[in-house]
Amino acid sequence: MTTHNNSISRLLITPGEPAGIGPDLAIGLAENQSDAELILVADPALLEQRAALLGKKITLQLIDPQQPPEPNAAGVLKVIPVALKERAVAGQLNSNNAHYVLACLDSAVAALGAGYPAALVTGPIHKGIINQAGIPFSGHTEYLTKITSAVEPVMMLATEGLRVALLTTHLPLSKVAEQVTRQRVELIIRILHADLQQHFGIKNPQIAVCGLNPHAGEDGHLGREEIEVIIPVLQHLRNEGMALRGPLPADTLFIPEHLDWADAVLAMYHDQGLPVLKYKGFGQAVNITLGLPIIRTSVDHGTALTLAGSGKASGSSLRYAMQVGLEMLAAGDAPPRNDHEITSSF
Repeated sequence: MTTHNNSISRLLITPGEPAGIGPDLAIGLAENQSDAELILVADPALLEQRAALLGKKITLQLIDPQQPPEPNAAGVLKVIPVALKERAVAGQLNSNNAHYVLACLDSAVAALGAGYPAALVTGPIHKGIINQAGIPFSGHTEYLTKITSAVEPVMMLATEGLRVALLTTHLPLSKVAEQVTRQRVELIIRILHADLQQHFGIKNPQIAVCGLNPHAGEDGHLGREEIEVIIPVLQHLRNEGMALRGPLPADTLFIPEHLDWADAVLAMYHDQGLPVLKYKGFGQAVNITLGLPIIRTSVDHGTALTLAGSGKASGSSLRYAMQVGLEMLAAGDAPPRNDHEITSSF
């Protein structure tokens, strides 16, 4: 008689673009047993074909997510099947398979609702080929926000010793300043603060906040966003008891004096904070989406089409994304956050 342990964590893993290295990395998960249950959401035929190309022997086991999680045995890949429209060829994009990538995400999110501790780990996708297929698509974060009816997503990347969240994400630099409003700054800080508590087990999060302008505006001589927007919000939230430092010039924030204090950094825009994080932890970083009703982590790299099927792709970022997903599940004993309570006062 088999006994089930409902405390076993489950990771739903979407390998992403079928022509990229995602399937290669997924197949690599079969090399070792796992104390957690790892379930791939993918086309079984794709996994078999890629395993043969890589010279790997795997056994596929189709899974019903309504059944309790059980640890993975070495050599076995558990799968929730999603069918490709056309056979995928390593390294060759095919817009006819774009809907498959989104179908995998839909199936994975549905499986998260089975009632067991579970997180989503996403592999790399190719935005261009999805848009080429006639599907308006700006990224995983936006798509998951839509299908989970989330209030506001917050992108945070993490590596050993550093977490960087973003106020704005994939915007032209010319449009960033107009998004730095009191309402948005407060909302993003509230979501970051709440998720550091709920998903990382940090009782009193300490957050260092970048200014928008060089030298954090230099008392208004290099821009007034700090004076008119950021400082009033930080003072308002400090009055509630939040531990916030800033706004600090980005060129001097990323030093031990501040990073040793901070649990996370909030950057105003993508290329303000992420170059530092990727310099520190390239290939050993994870992309985390905060503000969702699910736990979602992702690799920090692209599809690497030229490496697909070669056996040369590194799985370090995927393994770190899985590790962080499991750590977030373990820390998530707090009651579910009520997104309606995370609102701006301005």
